Amino acid sequence: MEYTKLGRSGLSVSRLCLGTMNFGWTTPEDEAADIMDGAHDLGINFFDTANVYGGPLGGDRRGCTEEVIGRWFARGGRRRERTVVATKVFQAMGSWPNEGGLSALNIRHACDASLRRLQTDHIDLYQMHHVDRSSPWDEIWEAMEVLRYQGKILYVGSSNFGGWHLAKAQERATQRSILGLVSEQSLYNLLERTVELEVLPATQDYGLGVLPWSPLHGGLLGGIVRQVGDGLRRLEDGVKAIVDAHYEQLTSYEDVCEKWGETPSTVALAWLLSRPAVTAPIIGPRTVAQLEHAHCALDLRLDDEQLAVLDEIFPGHQPAPEDYAW
Repeated sequence: MEYTKLGRSGLSVSRLCLGTMNFGWTTPEDEAADIMDGAHDLGINFFDTANVYGGPLGGDRRGCTEEVIGRWFARGGRRRERTVVATKVFQAMGSWPNEGGLSALNIRHACDASLRRLQTDHIDLYQMHHVDRSSPWDEIWEAMEVLRYQGKILYVGSSNFGGWHLAKAQERATQRSILGLVSEQSLYNLLERTVELEVLPATQDYGLGVLPWSPLHGGLLGGIVRQVGDGLRRLEDGVKAIVDAHYEQLTSYEDVCEKWGETPSTVALAWLLSRPAVTAPIIGPRTVAQLEHAHCALDLRLDDEQLAVLDEIFPGHQPAPEDYAW
C-alpha cells in the first residue's frame, strides 16, 4: 500500500479510501466486516462514512452504517487504532428543527451521536457534507474549535463545496488563526471533470487533499457497455439515459482499456491517482473480491501517451478563467 499526507496536514492515509455507504444496507453487516478486515489486510487505513448512511437518504435507517462500523471497532484487535475514520455532518437526521445543517447546535448533537454509533471517543476527520449557506462561518468554525478542544475531532474537511466556498471557509479560518480545512470530497472521475475549473485549483492553492467520490461514476466506468451487451435497453431509465448520452465515449474507452490489457475500473482509478490534487479515491466495494480488484490500480502507472488518449475520449477542463477566456 502507498501512503500520503492528507493535504497539508501531518496525517498519513492510504492512497485508496474505503467508502462504506452500502454497509448495513445493500452490503450485509457480516460482509461489511469482511471487507473492512480485508481493507486492513491490504494496508488501507482510511475509511469514509457519514451520519446519514444506512439506506436511502431520508429513510428510517439513517445512522445504520456508523453503527456497523462501531460494532466492528468493538471487536478489538486494534481495529479502531489502525483506522483513520472520517464521517460527515449536514444531512437531516430527523424531521425536527436543528436536526440537520451546520448550526452550532446540530454540529454538537451530530458529533456526539456519531461518536456513540461509532463506539469511539474521537473522529479523525469530521467533514461538512455540504455547504450551509444559512450558517455563518464564524459560528461553524467556533463549533468545530470547541469539538477539537474537547478532543472529539482532530481534523475538519468539506464535501461538495464550490471553489469560492473553500476560499471563504479558509480565509475565515485564517482570520481566526486556526488550521481550517485539510480536505475536500468531490464528485470527480473521467466522465465528470467539472471540479477542474475552480475546485481543484482552490484545493491546490490552500493545500487541501482531494477525495474523489464515485470514481467509477456509479459503475459506468467499470465496463458497462460490454458487461450489459444487448441488455442496454433494459437498464433503469436514469442509467440508460447516461449510457446513451456517452455511448461512443464509453465504447471507445472500453476498447482502449482492452488494447492496454487493463480493466476499465482499474484504468479509471489509476487515472484519478495520477491527478496532482488527489489524495485518495473513495472506493465502494460490495465484496472482498471487488476490494482486491480496486487495489490493482495502485500498480498501474499511466504514461503521458495513455493520459493523452483518455483526455481525447473524456475532455477535461483547464483552470478558470483560461478554460473559457484568455
